[in-house]
Amino acid sequence: MARDPQAALIALNRFGFGARGGASGDFINAASDPRGFVLAELQRPAAALIESPALQSTSVLASELFAFQIEEKQKREAAAKAVPPASVMVASKADSAAAANMAAQQKMSGAVTDKAPPPLANSRPPKPAPNVIERTFRAEALARIQRASLAECGFLERLVTFWSNHFCISASKGQPARIWAGAFEREAIRPHVLGRFADMLKAVEQHPAMLFFLDNQQSIGPNSRAGQRSKRGLNENLAREIMELHTLGVGGGYTQGDVTALAKVLTGWTYAGRQGRLGEPGSFIFNANAHEPGSIVLLGKSYADNNAAQGEAALADIARRPATAKFIATKLVRHFVADDPPPALVARLADVFTKTDGDLRAVSHALADADDAWRAPMAKMRSPYEFLIATGRLMAQIPEDPGRYLYGLNVLGQPLWAPAGPNGFADTNAAWAAPEGMKLRLDIAAQVASRIGDNRDPREMLDLIAAGAASPETRQTIARAESRQQAFALLLMSPEFQRR
Repeated sequence: MARDPQAALIALNRFGFGARGGASGDFINAASDPRGFVLAELQRPAAALIESPALQSTSVLASELFAFQIEEKQKREAAAKAVPPASVMVASKADSAAAANMAAQQKMSGAVTDKAPPPLANSRPPKPAPNVIERTFRAEALARIQRASLAECGFLERLVTFWSNHFCISASKGQPARIWAGAFEREAIRPHVLGRFADMLKAVEQHPAMLFFLDNQQSIGPNSRAGQRSKRGLNENLAREIMELHTLGVGGGYTQGDVTALAKVLTGWTYAGRQGRLGEPGSFIFNANAHEPGSIVLLGKSYADNNAAQGEAALADIARRPATAKFIATKLVRHFVADDPPPALVARLADVFTKTDGDLRAVSHALADADDAWRAPMAKMRSPYEFLIATGRLMAQIPEDPGRYLYGLNVLGQPLWAPAGPNGFADTNAAWAAPEGMKLRLDIAAQVASRIGDNRDPREMLDLIAAGAASPETRQTIARAESRQQAFALLLMSPEFQRR
């Protein structure tokens, strides 16, 4: 008998991706020591890393992308040259008209019947093979989904998805963003998810995917050598989002003047292009020709012109500001605990953040060990990603293809690595609990139920994910279902499965 089934449900749903089906024993393990079950993952930081020979670095992917773009350009040019001259096209049309006239005469004479030719066995043209961009995106997606599906609790993976959404890019921005989306998460987020916030901040802002997403490669210091030769100037996208979305937050004590100052500090932060004149293609570089010269005052402090180190020093100081600690603490509590974060818990996490110099392991430990985090009702709705991962875990599936997950995420409004804006996907119930969204979830649940047929007993599966924490109402609803398929769909839509 589970010792604390309600706490076990909180451990698995609030901090993880739900219990795995089969013989995993996740619920029993969580019930014996709920907090220990969650906190144990913080002792395995390497578990956040994804290393596979099939997944390439950003620089390697850049070379493959550039080669692909050259090849596509050559194909377009060859196709343009192959278009016949206008005189040939006119003659071709005349020939077609003559052929049609002859066919009509033959039909009138009875030489041709109205009977259509038999259809070809494979009349539909073959689907073109995915290009290197799509192959890479799907391989990265599969690696992420498999890791989340296999995790014992999933707290580390939930932290990865939190930080990846906090420092989001969008794969829909363009080809570089799509081919780099997975590598960005692997290289800039995962190694630092239990490290120092300042280190993650630096890795994120210097990653080519972020520089491309927020157009910093287009930002030119007005008084730089490049600025004096061209009409291009500052692009403040990166600087503004660093302050508004990545660190201080709205109302965090900065002004428009500070945004402009940070934009100047970050001029020259870019990545090497196809020619690789300043570095390996696709790698972070500092372009001194585009950097705004001189000392710059930012948030009341002067930063000497010291190439890329000027921006690095500014980011390190911003990472340590009290407003950053409060902003990060608030977002973490809102994600894991409640849409309206308990002030005392926010204050506690902000205090840990400040005292440990942004040690994210310490902050995550304080979150998962806080009484407020375990007492709060399970009122938050799982995001589409959490819902789909939890569904696969319940069926004890290790996906070999990401297609169904990517399709489900698109349908439910949370396409992988592709939020509509730099603020990422919303983290509140209002975003995911709307009637239309719930109808779409029911459609997905019905599709999953139809695939498994009558092979599984939903009542047994309810015990796997909730055991004694399942309400009498949920048990009664599942028991009264007209079929096992309907019962399984109802299980997937139950509060015990949807709420965290």
